[in-house]
Amino acid sequence: MPNPKRRHSQQRSAKRRTHYKAVAATLSTDSTTGETHVRHRANVSEGKLYYKGQLVAEKSPIKK
Repeated sequence: MPNPKRRHSQQRSAKRRTHYKAVAATLSTDSTTGETHVRHRANVSEGKLYYKGQLVAEKSPIKK
């Protein structure tokens, strides 16, 4: 495996890292519940799981 012969300068490393950015998550409002959630993710509202405004799953009561 090849290894570098000399150390990279701080400027060279910084130039490479200029493309690394923190990006805020894109938020959407659910058409059914009206709640704000992260886009392209399912969200839970009142024990029910919604995705793209449609009910995907409901929380079933725990039986003992």
